[in-house]
Amino acid sequence: MDKSKKNKPVVGITLGDINGIGPEVIIKALEDSRILKFMTPVIYGSSKVVSYYRKALDLSDFNYHQIKDLGQLFHRKVNVYNLWEETVEIKMGEENETGGKYAFLSLKAAVADLKDGKIDAVVTAPISKNNIQSEEFKFPGHTEYLAETFGVKDHLMLMAGDKMKIGLVTGHIPLKAVVSALGKELILKKLSVLDSTLKKDFGIKKPRIAVLGLNPHAGENGLLGNEERDVISPVLKEWKEKGNLVFGPFPSDGFFGTLMHAKYDGVLAMYHDQALIPFKTLCFETGVNYTAGLPAVRTSPDHGTAYSLVGKNEASESSMREAIFMAADIVKQRRVNDGEETED
Repeated sequence: MDKSKKNKPVVGITLGDINGIGPEVIIKALEDSRILKFMTPVIYGSSKVVSYYRKALDLSDFNYHQIKDLGQLFHRKVNVYNLWEETVEIKMGEENETGGKYAFLSLKAAVADLKDGKIDAVVTAPISKNNIQSEEFKFPGHTEYLAETFGVKDHLMLMAGDKMKIGLVTGHIPLKAVVSALGKELILKKLSVLDSTLKKDFGIKKPRIAVLGLNPHAGENGLLGNEERDVISPVLKEWKEKGNLVFGPFPSDGFFGTLMHAKYDGVLAMYHDQALIPFKTLCFETGVNYTAGLPAVRTSPDHGTAYSLVGKNEASESSMREAIFMAADIVKQRRVNDGEETED
């Protein structure tokens, strides 16, 4: 293997739910010829599934190299790693047990190779959080599964786009459980992970971080809630005293309404929709879901299975493409940090 091939990150891509838009957006994203210049992509799944969607959507210009193990990688083509030989019945747009079964087989194999260092990053295509549940997968989503697999307690769901990077203190939990879940220790941990990933993975030496309040108007000095005064503000005070650039807590409506997010390198939100609604409003086509705090790199497009779009050739591949490029960029940034590569 020549040096140029060796230095290119090997990026695994899971198929996701085979009845969702995952296969379509993967194929469309990998049609971008620039990708092969910067990385070696490996689709974890089945060439039969890929071929089915290529034919069904008339994407005949897409070509790939089939492999049965990573020793057969071809660095100038897209690789499809055949994990199963059987022909699987595809029912486009239908959420069923088959979609969940093969989504997990793809995910399990890719994450195992990522953990073993056989590949450099994983990009996960959308799954149904309902049909993937099994004895082996009892998690709210990818993030929790990856954290458990890598034995990482302090991790962060980070939504990253060209206009904003926003992390979540609480993720996939019911809204009524958010208040009881929030605490000084949890907020401090999430703030620390956000700060660390902005430095390590995105190359920002001295990040400016904005923190949102929980309640309307950030509690209005206790009139609308005490969490800002009693929990969030003390954490920010402690963080500032250590020389970090942290600001807030901000009322989230005014914060996004006045586009204040543009003044900061990262934003920390208290709960899921507080982050995801503004993020998807501003970055839906280019947004990426990144699991910060892992020893390995995992990204994902910021959308779901979109069953209603399957088979219509209408799904946009923009977010998947961005997720693939971001995975490779973070791998390279970590190599720069470790002195393995120099910045261009």
